[in-house]
Amino acid sequence: MDQMDVAYDLNRALKGTLALVLAGGRGSRLMALTDDEAKPAVPFAGKFRIVDFPLSNCINSGIRRIAVPTQYKAHTLIRHIQRGWSFFRAEINEFVELWPAQQQTRDEAWYRGTADAVYQNLDTIRAHDPDYILILAGDHVYRQDYSRMLAHHLETGADVTVSCVEVPLEQAKGFGVVDADENDNIVGFLEKPADPPHMPGDPTRAFASMGIYIFNRPFLEDLLETDAADPTSAHDFGKNIIPGLIGRCKLIAHRLSDSAVRSTPDAEPYWRDVGTVDAYWEANLDLVNVTPELDLYDQGWPIWTYQEQLPSAKFVFDNEDRRGMAVDSLVSGGCIISGATVRGSLLFSNVRVNSYSTMENTVVLPGTDIGRNCRIRNAIIGNNCRVPEGLVVGEDRTLDARRFHVTERGVTLITQRMLEALESPAPRSVEPA
Repeated sequence: MDQMDVAYDLNRALKGTLALVLAGGRGSRLMALTDDEAKPAVPFAGKFRIVDFPLSNCINSGIRRIAVPTQYKAHTLIRHIQRGWSFFRAEINEFVELWPAQQQTRDEAWYRGTADAVYQNLDTIRAHDPDYILILAGDHVYRQDYSRMLAHHLETGADVTVSCVEVPLEQAKGFGVVDADENDNIVGFLEKPADPPHMPGDPTRAFASMGIYIFNRPFLEDLLETDAADPTSAHDFGKNIIPGLIGRCKLIAHRLSDSAVRSTPDAEPYWRDVGTVDAYWEANLDLVNVTPELDLYDQGWPIWTYQEQLPSAKFVFDNEDRRGMAVDSLVSGGCIISGATVRGSLLFSNVRVNSYSTMENTVVLPGTDIGRNCRIRNAIIGNNCRVPEGLVVGEDRTLDARRFHVTERGVTLITQRMLEALESPAPRSVEPA
């Protein structure tokens, strides 16, 4: 088969692929950040939401039939996708469809696991008649060309392909670990093993499952029907479906290094599970570095999103005692730094920092107003907070822990509900714009 035939087969396979971005999970490890919205809808990197990354990967990879099953507190997520992802052409069979949980099975249950979320939508999947099903998690941050993964799936004749990120052996203890032979055939799957198996050819690293799978559609249908009838199953891909396939089918590990979109040819593949407060804080603040690991300025692989039209960021006052400035920081549209100093921080849209305040190593989510004379370090401040004048955070960990949530690594999480519990509620800004 010549290269033209190969390209045609891959193009046909891409058109025959249906991507399911599973976005129904709560993300409880993010604590108060997911009290009001699902983890995939949590803001990330100044102007995006986490779900924008797998959705953008689909578009950039040439996959334009996408469904997003939702469940937990999905209003923000649904509104975001309706506003930002409605540019597809239905007349040529392109779409991003929202599939809310509808209790479609006989027992009328909500989604009980990732596999059950797909099983409950089998009738809708059959109506679209895809050849391949690409299963994606809606809550990870990475850039990956799924067309390369699909090409690998076709070349190997796999029934199922599992995307794997290479991690140091010690870190693998916190992941689902794939054990593969020298031909990348999966021969074992272990959940958070104490002694993880190393990847072929490298005793220092292991394959960690990314929760990304390609299935041949008829094969997946049979698996899900069988799993749904098993009362002992948790109906989850990572816990039940994939481990149950060992030795029963052509099960292949796909290396992220073979399909990652990199900022430079020698860069490490970027993949982050931002599912904890510390990981979320760290991944956002990495973006303020001179050369961040995640390149958001790559015009060849853009991250798409919806964002309201906002004025440019504004910095006011240039006196010795109060100077509006931000250094080594990302400042999004609609922000006003009014006589305050911001260092090493990331500010989402419509944030205001008022006079004589200082902020360092802090992530501030949209709509927040920081009062005068605040000193804030190593924190995450949630959506639409009204921070009272004179609040000091990051200097007395014991005091911070009595008022807010402080992680083991010393990151303070602040939400509006926590602020309302303080004695002095925060006034809205009165400084001129």
